[in-house]
Amino acid sequence: MKKPIYVLNGPNLNRLGRRQPEIYGHTTLAEVEALCHATLPDRGVVFRQSNREYELIEWIHEAIDEGDGIIINPAGLTFTSVALMDALKMFEGPIIEFHISNVHKREAIYHKSLVSPVVTAVMAGLGARGYATALMAMSDLLTRD
Repeated sequence: MKKPIYVLNGPNLNRLGRRQPEIYGHTTLAEVEALCHATLPDRGVVFRQSNREYELIEWIHEAIDEGDGIIINPAGLTFTSVALMDALKMFEGPIIEFHISNVHKREAIYHKSLVSPVVTAVMAGLGARGYATALMAMSDLLTRD
């Protein structure tokens, strides 16, 4: 039996649809979650969001034991959290770092990810619907020989 893909979302993503729609669009996190479940209906998707760093780390630990892949949008923790990076280092499966906006078109503070060096792939700038693309890419990574 296949283990689920974990889709983890960091701080402030619970405000999608209302937070800076000119950058993040009008899609809500609930709509993103529905999109994720609809994208791979025959595969388990564990979808979670937290504003707490420790909770994201706990979910990464859970994914280490119970998941096949991780798609993570660490949000602001991307650029500040060594602890999150260290937790991701322990995961043996594929990891996709995902950002709704193109962080490289934004202010310089958003250009240096602490997470990127420890993940399999990075996706940015595809908007909220890009989560579906990330899930399809993860599915492909999981079926490669």
